Amino acid sequence: MPSPSPERNLAQALQEGRCRDPFSHLGPHQDGAAGDWVIRAFLPGATMVTALADADGAVRAELTDPDGTGLFIGRLASATRPRYRLAVAFGQQHYTLEDPYRFGPWLGDMDVWLLAEGQHLRPWQKLGAHPTTLDGTDGTAFAVWAPHAQRVSVVGDFNGWEGRRHPMRWRVECGVWEIFLPDVAPGALYKFEVIDAHGQHMLKADPYARRSEGPPGNAAVVCSEPTPTQRTAADRPRSDAAPIAIYEVHAGSWRRPGGQMPDWDYLASTLVPYAADLGFTHIELLPVSEHPFYGSWGYQPTGMYAPTARYGSPEALRRFIGAAHGAGLKVILDWVPGHFPADPHALANFDGTALYEHADPREGFHRDWNTLIYNFGRNEVRNFLVGSALYWVEQYGVDGLRVDAVASMLYRDYSRPAGEWVPNRDGGRENYEAIDFLKQANDIVHREAPGVLTLAEESTAFPRVTGDTGHGGLGFDYKWNMGWMNDTLAYFALDPMYRRWHHDRITFAMMYAYSEHFVLPLSHDEVVHGKGSLLGKMAGDPWQKRAHLRALYALMWAFPGKKLMFMGCELATPCEWNHDGELDWGLLQDPAHAGVQRLVRDLNHGYRTHPALHARDADPGGFQWISADDRDNSVFSFVRYGHGPRDAVAVVCNLTPVPRDGYRIGVPHAGAWRECLNTDSGHYGGTNAGNHGRVLTEAIPMHGQPCSLSLHLPPLSVIWLAAEAPT
Repeated sequence: MPSPSPERNLAQALQEGRCRDPFSHLGPHQDGAAGDWVIRAFLPGATMVTALADADGAVRAELTDPDGTGLFIGRLASATRPRYRLAVAFGQQHYTLEDPYRFGPWLGDMDVWLLAEGQHLRPWQKLGAHPTTLDGTDGTAFAVWAPHAQRVSVVGDFNGWEGRRHPMRWRVECGVWEIFLPDVAPGALYKFEVIDAHGQHMLKADPYARRSEGPPGNAAVVCSEPTPTQRTAADRPRSDAAPIAIYEVHAGSWRRPGGQMPDWDYLASTLVPYAADLGFTHIELLPVSEHPFYGSWGYQPTGMYAPTARYGSPEALRRFIGAAHGAGLKVILDWVPGHFPADPHALANFDGTALYEHADPREGFHRDWNTLIYNFGRNEVRNFLVGSALYWVEQYGVDGLRVDAVASMLYRDYSRPAGEWVPNRDGGRENYEAIDFLKQANDIVHREAPGVLTLAEESTAFPRVTGDTGHGGLGFDYKWNMGWMNDTLAYFALDPMYRRWHHDRITFAMMYAYSEHFVLPLSHDEVVHGKGSLLGKMAGDPWQKRAHLRALYALMWAFPGKKLMFMGCELATPCEWNHDGELDWGLLQDPAHAGVQRLVRDLNHGYRTHPALHARDADPGGFQWISADDRDNSVFSFVRYGHGPRDAVAVVCNLTPVPRDGYRIGVPHAGAWRECLNTDSGHYGGTNAGNHGRVLTEAIPMHGQPCSLSLHLPPLSVIWLAAEAPT
C-alpha cells in the first residue's frame, strides 16, 4: 500500500490541529526548482478555488484538491511574491476572499523581544485584536500568548466559529500566536480556539480584549483603535496638600432609571453633577473590567483591558470620564491584579498549563474567594498586569487606580493555615515576586503619567506601603487606613455609657497617622455581607443614631487623611447595600435624612475651603491635640493648622448625649473663633444647640495654650471653629 502523499499528511495535520506552523505550508511559497510559486489553501467543504489577480480579478491559477482533503494547491508564475484573492465556491455559494496566509507577520522583531522579556511597556498595542492595514489590505491583526498550545486559531462570526479555517502563526521566540485576517472589521465577535498542551480543544476569551460582548456571552469584540486621552499640565501635579474627598460608586446600583441597569451616558448626566454638587473631588468606581458574575461587583474580573459591556461601550465610558473632568471631578478606578476567577473561558489553564496562575494550589488558589492567584514571578504575567494599569490611565484618562486586596498579595500565608503555604526563598512569608510587581507597576504609572494616584487597600502593618520604591517602599501614593476605620466604628457602636473605657479607640490613630499617607475609608466593605448600614452600626435610638452618624462624618472630615465615602452613606440609609437595586432616594423626603446629605455637602465644601483641614495632612505639625484625655466626658478636641499665621480650625467632639455648657478649651490664637460647622444644627436634623456664630477668647491659659474659649457643646455633636483674622 503506497504511503500517503505529503499533501495528504499536511491536510490531515491541519484537520486534526497538529500543524503547529501553518504559515510554513499555506499561502504562497516559491518553488526554487521550477522558478514559480505554489499556493496552498486549506478550505474544507470547498468545491472550487481559483486565485485571482489582485488588481483586475483575472484568473491567475486554478487550485485543485487532488486528494479530496480540502487542501487546494495551484501554481503561478511571478517574479515577486504574488498578490491575489481567492474565488471560492461552496456548492452553489460563491465568495471572493483574501488569503490570510499570503501576509507577513504582525509582530516586529522588537515587539517579539520585548514580549519575551516581559518588558513591552504597552503590550495591548500588539496583543489582542487590532484593525489595521497590511500590504494595502484592511483587516484585523490578532495575537495571543499561549506558549504551550499545540495550535491556536481565531474563530468568530466571520468564519463560522470554525477553528480549522484560521490557525495562527507560531512565534516561538515569545510564545505568541498571531495572524492578520483581511476584511475582519470592528464589531466582529471572536474568540481563540486553543488545542492545549494535552490535545484538548478549548474556546478562550482574549486576555487583551478591549471590548466584550458582555454576559451571558463571553466573546470579545473587535474595536477601533482609541485615541489616547491627552493629559494637560493641570492634570499632572499631585500634592499631599490637596483636598481629596472620594465618592465610591458601584455603577450598576447607584440609580436605576425605570428599574433598568444604567449606562455610562445616563450616569454622566446624573451621577457626575450629583457628586460635584456634594463637593466631592473624586469619583471612585468599583471595578469596571469585564466580569462574568455581576454579584462579584467586578472583583472577579476576566477582562483586564475591557470595560464591562453592562454599562455601554468603551466610548461611552470615555464620555463619562470626560464629563467628570468637565465638572471638575477626577476619576479613580478600582483595579484587581491580585486574583482572577477560574471560569474555563478565561485565563485559567489558558494553554493547558498553569500559565497566568501558579500550578501549586498552595500558591495559586485563593481560599477566601475561590479564585486563582497570578504568578507574579513570570515576566509575561507582570507585563500583562502592568500594561493593564497603564492602559486605563492612558486610554481612558483615569486619574487614579485603587489596587484591591494588596494584603493578600504581600504575604504567602495570607488566609492560609500553617503547613498549607509555600515559603519564599529565605523561608519567610513575604511574597517577593508580588512586592516587586507592585513596585514596578507604581514606578511605571508614575513615570509615564505623572500626577496619577495609586491607592492601596492594605490592612496589615507592612512597612512603607506609601514609601518611595528607591528606599524600600512599595510606591503607592496613599493607603487605606483600615485601623482607623475599625477602631472608629467600634467606638461609635458603643453605648456612650461605656465609652470612657475605650477612649483610645479614637486617639490611637494619631500614634501612626504619619507613618503612611492615608485615606480614611468608609467603603462598600462596611455595608455588605450582613454588616448592615453605617446608620445601623451607630449606638442609640433612631435620633441618636443619626446624631452619631453626623458626628462620625464631621470627625472624619476633620481628622488627618484623605476621605472616602461609599454611595448611600450620605443618605443615612438604614439598609445594607443591595447591588441588585438602587439607593433609597425616597429617604430624602424625610428631613432627617436630607439633613445628613446637607451635612456631607457642607463638610466637603468646608474641607476644601479651610486649608488647615487638608494642607498639612502629611505634616505632624499640622495637628495638635487640645485635650485627648477627657475620658469621663468622652470629649475630644484638637487643632488643625494650615500654613498661614491664623490658618487654624479647632475641632471639638462631644460623644455623649449630655450637652455641656461652659466647656473650656485652650486655643493657640487670641480673638474671635467662628463656629463654621455644628453637626447639631437644625439644618442637619439636630437640636440647634451650639455657639451660633463668633466666640471670643479669654485670657485664661489652658491645655498649654495662651488663651481659651468657653463653649456650649451640644449632645452627640462635633463643632468646627475657625480662627478669624484680627480686625
